[in-house]
Amino acid sequence: MATTLFDDFNPISSKQWKQKIQFELDGADYNQTVIWNSPEDIQVKPFYHIDEFSKAASVKTQASNFKICQNIFVYDIEKSIQRALNTIERGAESLRFTIENEKIDIQKLLETLPLENRTVYFNLNFISIDFVKILDTISIQKKAVFYCNIDPIGHFAREGNWFTTSDKNNFETIEKIAKATTNLSLISIDSGLYQNAGANLTQQIAYSLAHANEYLNRLPSITQPFVFQISVGTNYFFEIAKLRALRMLFKLIASEYNPDLECHFLVTPTKRNKTIYDYNVNMLRTTTECMSAILGGADAVANLPYDSLYHKDNEFGDRIARNQLLVLKHESYFDKVNNPADGSYYIESLTMQLAEKSLALFKDIEASGGFLKLLNDGTIKKKIQESAAKEQELFDSKKEVLLGTNKYPNKDDKMKHDLELFPFVKIKPRKTLITPIIEKRLAEKLEQERLELE
Repeated sequence: MATTLFDDFNPISSKQWKQKIQFELDGADYNQTVIWNSPEDIQVKPFYHIDEFSKAASVKTQASNFKICQNIFVYDIEKSIQRALNTIERGAESLRFTIENEKIDIQKLLETLPLENRTVYFNLNFISIDFVKILDTISIQKKAVFYCNIDPIGHFAREGNWFTTSDKNNFETIEKIAKATTNLSLISIDSGLYQNAGANLTQQIAYSLAHANEYLNRLPSITQPFVFQISVGTNYFFEIAKLRALRMLFKLIASEYNPDLECHFLVTPTKRNKTIYDYNVNMLRTTTECMSAILGGADAVANLPYDSLYHKDNEFGDRIARNQLLVLKHESYFDKVNNPADGSYYIESLTMQLAEKSLALFKDIEASGGFLKLLNDGTIKKKIQESAAKEQELFDSKKEVLLGTNKYPNKDDKMKHDLELFPFVKIKPRKTLITPIIEKRLAEKLEQERLELE
């Protein structure tokens, strides 16, 4: 006769658990001792119980569908073609090309690649109707799924200026492109900029939503999915909840414009906590960050090579980064379960708290005139700088730890001879309409001091 193991145990209420914890604390205050507040002012409790569970987040995540994406910066066409072919052969399922100007021969780049039913992203650092029309034609011919990732607001925030076009503004050009193409997703939101510049999780979600809402307001003809290019940090459960909250809130806001409009998440580990010293630890950081991305519902994950801060693109770094995702997908079976966070009271609680706080901030932004207005007057940059300064202070005081950098550093580790790239903030003097939002890593000042002493 079948028996249920749990029939032998009496249920224990949350009240009983708290009483037991209070007893073990030997007089210490429960709220002061075992409950802590995140930088987003989210209370994290020592345990979560069905007694205190109100409702689950209304979000569906398809972990089984996530694609392993390879980043390729296009400079030399032949080398880029060969690199794309090699990475596809070695396990990459989608590609993200970064293209700096419209002089690149896009037909030559794509003509020999196996693109049927393959997802390809194009980070275009320009706007060109003719260029995008060629992509549209190729996507139809090749039966491929192309995302153009055009983001003039993100470019404005990052560079301080709009794209140069012959039209009155960038939005007019995008409207023309939308009317001239049929098979492309055009719009992208550069959420990673806010994360890498030091915004907290609530700000990242709210700014990304307000950023997207500007496109929803100004580009009513857009019906293809919006691509959110997101960076995830090392706060494992919070990052899972961040992605779930962002997807849920975008659906809520977009439904006011177009109930069928979807979002697509292309996720990458953050650069903010990466280091040049003890660089192998970067592999541990990116592994947990990729796990958060997958469990949070990323449609594609492009891993960050452990040496990307200081080495030029290289086959070894790419292979290690790709293999991390291959292990997660094919050996750890991260693609076997949809909605993997369902049933976790902790993650559900984080999701709902982040969603509530982010929606409140989003509403404040809209009430103050919208994202572009606050971007123009410097409010967004100021708020991000305030959050970044708080995190930097925690790092400098060693309350936020990066192993091998501000705790347990290897004094014999030398890096000056190994730098192929400049791994610190680059200042480009130029005339801009606004002061750009600058990405900066936590370890930069400490690393510069160590390099000077080598």
